[in-house]
Amino acid sequence: MGKSQETYNKKEKEKKRLKKRQEKQARKEERKANPKPKGFEDMMAYVDEYGNITDTPPDPTKKKAVIKAEDIEIGATKREQDDEVDAVRSGIIDFFNDEKGFGFIKEVGTGEKFFVHISGFLEELIEGNKVSFELEQGMKGLNAVRVKKAD
Repeated sequence: MGKSQETYNKKEKEKKRLKKRQEKQARKEERKANPKPKGFEDMMAYVDEYGNITDTPPDPTKKKAVIKAEDIEIGATKREQDDEVDAVRSGIIDFFNDEKGFGFIKEVGTGEKFFVHISGFLEELIEGNKVSFELEQGMKGLNAVRVKKAD
């Protein structure tokens, strides 16, 4: 007679496959027996007075303040317009690249540096000149404009 074609490895693989099938069937039956609630109320989460997330609604007696919708600001906070007393500032051209047409002016007193483009010059200037200038908001910050030699 011939030998059986069923080897030990085949038997073990079949056992594992049957065991997985039984575990899957058991999980399926457990899900049917204990269904998860899927209503809207069950999905709600609340924040208590201490900032912790809970599943119970907050107590209305512990409510502290009334917030008006018009008081809520969305986006960046609005800056109050600065009343600039010193509209014309003075400084020294700290760096200037003639080939590219831009540089920086270092303000006297504060030491702040401001970007300047050659189109902001009212007269021909070079690095190291004392200048007076005004500031305008550019795409990336304040830019020096209307730059001329200081008297």
